[in-house]
Amino acid sequence: MEKINKDKVRINRQIRSKEVRLIDSNSKQVGVVTIEKALELALQENLDLIEIAPNANPPVCKIIDYGKYRYEVSKREKAARKKQKVVVVKEIKMRPKIDEHDFQTKRNHIQRFIEKGDKVKVSIMFRGRERSHLEIGRTHLSRLTNEIEQLGAVVESPPRVDGANMVMLLAPKPKK
Repeated sequence: MEKINKDKVRINRQIRSKEVRLIDSNSKQVGVVTIEKALELALQENLDLIEIAPNANPPVCKIIDYGKYRYEVSKREKAARKKQKVVVVKEIKMRPKIDEHDFQTKRNHIQRFIEKGDKVKVSIMFRGRERSHLEIGRTHLSRLTNEIEQLGAVVESPPRVDGANMVMLLAPKPKK
């Protein structure tokens, strides 16, 4: 739904079509009528004629107070914004020569991020001669994957080499 903008929503005489599909103030469908007839009905009720579906053929117009219409639209937009969830991607960096305790600490951090609902990008950084031993990084990531999947995460992007790093993306399991 796009934001209310006086330039986008046509009301009363701004409506260009010769015929419109009319919905009255009680939300009952009147049918296809001429624009003059629709404006006359709106004037009789001291309300505005608002084009709510300009791309329809013929355009759909409703008899309603413009202020009330703007309020309803803003209320729907606010409700839609409340339902949106911002996806945060946290990053955990490791080295191929990571110690066991450090590995467990990083795994615990990942677990905490996943439980919060965040995605986690796990990077193993290779330097110098370490680049010739990519299998060590794959081993660490596959071990991490096995441990994390038991805790409620899925691999969204499998391990891949990106320059001097090996990167994998983990996400929380979707709720059913």
